[in-house]
Amino acid sequence: MKKNLLLLLQLTFITGLSAQTIGELVKNAGDASSYPNHDLVIVFDSMLVDMQETGLTYVVNHTLTKVLNHHGALELNVIKYGYDPLSAFVEIRKAVIHKNDGRVIELDVQKAMDYPAPARAIYWGAREKMLEIGRLEPGDAVEMIMFRKGFTYALLATDDDDKYIPPMKGQFYDIVEFFGTYPIKEKVYRVAVPKNKPLQYQFYNGEAQASCWYKDDKIVYTFSKKEILPIKPESRMVAMVDIAPKLLVSTTEDWYSKSTWFYSVNEDFGSFIPDREIQEKVNEILKGASNEMDSISRLTHWCADEIRYSGISMGCGEGFTLHTGSMTFTDRCGVCKDKAGMLITMLRAAGFESYAAMTMAGSRIDYIPADQFNHCVTVVKLSDGKYHLLDPTWVPFVRELWSSAEQQQQYLMGLPEGADLATTPLSDPENHFIKIDGVAQLKPDGTLAGRITITGEGQSDAAIRGLFKYSNRTAWFQNVERELLRLWPQAKVSQVKYTDPFDYMKYNIWIAIDYTIPEFALVSGDMLMFTPLSAGGIFKNFQSHLSFDTGLKERKYAFRDRCTRKVEINESIRLPEVKKVVKIPESVIKSGDAASFQGRYDVANGAVNFTAISVFNKRLYEPLDWPEYKAAVEAQNRFAEQQVVIGL
Repeated sequence: MKKNLLLLLQLTFITGLSAQTIGELVKNAGDASSYPNHDLVIVFDSMLVDMQETGLTYVVNHTLTKVLNHHGALELNVIKYGYDPLSAFVEIRKAVIHKNDGRVIELDVQKAMDYPAPARAIYWGAREKMLEIGRLEPGDAVEMIMFRKGFTYALLATDDDDKYIPPMKGQFYDIVEFFGTYPIKEKVYRVAVPKNKPLQYQFYNGEAQASCWYKDDKIVYTFSKKEILPIKPESRMVAMVDIAPKLLVSTTEDWYSKSTWFYSVNEDFGSFIPDREIQEKVNEILKGASNEMDSISRLTHWCADEIRYSGISMGCGEGFTLHTGSMTFTDRCGVCKDKAGMLITMLRAAGFESYAAMTMAGSRIDYIPADQFNHCVTVVKLSDGKYHLLDPTWVPFVRELWSSAEQQQQYLMGLPEGADLATTPLSDPENHFIKIDGVAQLKPDGTLAGRITITGEGQSDAAIRGLFKYSNRTAWFQNVERELLRLWPQAKVSQVKYTDPFDYMKYNIWIAIDYTIPEFALVSGDMLMFTPLSAGGIFKNFQSHLSFDTGLKERKYAFRDRCTRKVEINESIRLPEVKKVVKIPESVIKSGDAASFQGRYDVANGAVNFTAISVFNKRLYEPLDWPEYKAAVEAQNRFAEQQVVIGL
């Protein structure tokens, strides 16, 4: 290890800098006036990686951070570094405070604390290193040198350094973010790999200086970028890694290689072999199943609903290797890969051909075959000869088998024949409709009495069903009633009807609310002024587009909604005897490929009728889609602000 570390130190131009030179760098890095609205500036961030033939890596990370103001001093008074002891060894090698008066204070790194990292839902034994820096002042800087060997995913631990060798032995990948919360004066990433393991690489969302040379038995790649400023976020924009500068490197030839490896590592481990108890449970679940989709649906929803999401350290089988179905069946809990593995095991017990797949929930997977994965799902081959995606993690009490909140998301199947990176298709907005219907009577004193109903499908169904799913039965009435009281606190709900919220496989959700709202309409002399209940934003919580900030005239970055969606609203309000319709809002039509809206009023047969249809055709939108999306949202919201005026 010492020899490899020496190689790393020889490759860097920063770690050998004297305290005097460091002081000059700090002095020339600027102050609070140079970086308004920022508390710290990263003077340099240097990462040096030495890859061995086995894939084991030794990493030295050298940083120098300057305090710009007192908020930054508080931010930097403690340094934390998270790691997984099953797959990485981490050590703080050096910590130095460079004071603004020229003094240099070297801290005792032996005082660093090592403790279990805070965790929720996944308890895999992650730990944190913490070193107290102490009181700092603006102008001070902290220099840190961290050493790490290992990788970021755990597989099958053995002895000594073997447990730090990556799962795909002899291969190396890295995902390097050239951005951060604070300004970075210069960032350098340098990696040395064996000559017989050249890197594929690509720099995304910007440019960097790159070089490549030979040194002894290594190929050395260097990437650097200067004056990196934080990106100002936009509301609902895509993940920062999708729009900010980043580097992907990998020695793996292509995604097919990763696919066949992922298949083999789980088959060799025996992850999906059903035992007698599993076979009996599968037979029980499938009793009376009418066809292959009915069978697949039953098994998917059993794994979704009956395997609780909770990850505990289970020894062998962490990381890319899925725990055995028998283990998960016994424990009745696990994370995404356990739920996916349980479903694969059950599908195989039922006679289906099924495998695991990897994806990235929340951000894009780019084409360099680095391991850009954080989620595991299931694929099954149907009688049509095609593989279909299933996700038991994201569909508890959801009518879908694959969550459409994962549209336009890349995935890689682990197949015996191999597979390329693929992208999930769009789901028709009709598959996720919301229908709001109202029938009411308006009285001369302004009281409105009637019934309003809501029904949904797909992801919209799941959102509405949440009124029941996440609370006790005793609170169901209040949860539904709250949707009305949010807009009209004086409303009185006399009755709430709904379909069985837990019988989601049989039919979609339907809720009916019978209500009376005194003083619903404003009475002024012989005129009544009101906005129909459905136009005023009721059930807004289930229409995520309505909460978008449309104040942005344009967007620089791509943005996302939860899902494709179609909203249909129809309400008829019978009026008292009307002498004159003073005002009804004008019809609106906003057409577009990405999003559209049309809404209108009409008065006929003694009633005012309101109709509106919103359609949102994507989950992920490009900046050029914003004008259409913005126009559709603003048009629907505008109806909530416009009143009908009638004369009695």
